[in-house]
Amino acid sequence: MKKLQILGTGCAKCNQLTQVTQKAAEELGLAYELEKVTDLMRFPEFGVMITPALVVDGTVKVTGRVPTLEEAKTLIR
Repeated sequence: MKKLQILGTGCAKCNQLTQVTQKAAEELGLAYELEKVTDLMRFPEFGVMITPALVVDGTVKVTGRVPTLEEAKTLIR
């Protein structure tokens, strides 16, 4: 099972990233767990300074932007 984490404070881009990530995982047929990390104090644990960010199985894949659906599929595969 993939662990997908969205780091962000709940802004519009953070919500967009959540939607794109969920759609990508579902289209790929992946079993996944999605966690929204909204606690600013946890962001440095990931080395993230700019949100939104996508973390897949503990590895930061993208920060500061929302990837396209196709790019998201590649990132979470």
